[in-house]
Amino acid sequence: MQFIEYMEKYAVEFGLELSDKQLKMFDIYYQLLVEWNEKINLTAITDPGEVAVKHMVDSLSVCDEKIINNSSKTIDVGTGAGFPGIPIKIMYPDMQLTLLDSLNKRVKFLQTVADKLDFRNIEIIHGRAEELGKQKNYREKYDVVFSRAVARMPVLCEYALPFVKIQGYFIALKGRQYETEIAMAQNALKVLKASVDKIKSVKLPGLDDVRAIIYIKKTGKLPPMYPRKAGNPEKKPL
Repeated sequence: MQFIEYMEKYAVEFGLELSDKQLKMFDIYYQLLVEWNEKINLTAITDPGEVAVKHMVDSLSVCDEKIINNSSKTIDVGTGAGFPGIPIKIMYPDMQLTLLDSLNKRVKFLQTVADKLDFRNIEIIHGRAEELGKQKNYREKYDVVFSRAVARMPVLCEYALPFVKIQGYFIALKGRQYETEIAMAQNALKVLKASVDKIKSVKLPGLDDVRAIIYIKKTGKLPPMYPRKAGNPEKKPL
């Protein structure tokens, strides 16, 4: 089967309804991913069926219309090849999306994807979360922050929560160790004025692994010392 057929099949099995236009956009994204992956390291997964389920549908598993919709202002921290931000943007085309990544080569790829998909309300930034989270134009300005496969939860919270508005959400996509990671992050959540609002277990079509979406709600104003300088969150997690 072609990628677009896998995408339609797995979306339906996961309970998602995609229009023909959305399927075409996912197909364009996949073709660019494979093409650019020959030049720069974007993903170890290139098989069309695996990309459809492990990258695209996995990213869409975040979607919860009580939290994310077309009027949301969102940022994907450490977006890499654009997951989960770009798939979510395809679902909610009017959503404001910022893609943040520390590698300029990936930023150029993301800009190419955004141009090819004719995205509006999108900003693509080359930078580090520890630095951008201190800037007034970005600090506590977002309804929703996403992050996938960037770091363990105590570190990830310090990267992501500085961007979240009070009463907004940080959404983390995690694997089988998610319960352990949440336990490890309790002090970080307390210090950074946030708490776990809900946990959604995820079963992707045809896969037998363990995945979960962690929805973390920002409950108060972030202490001004956070995020700490680059390197400190990893060396001395909260």
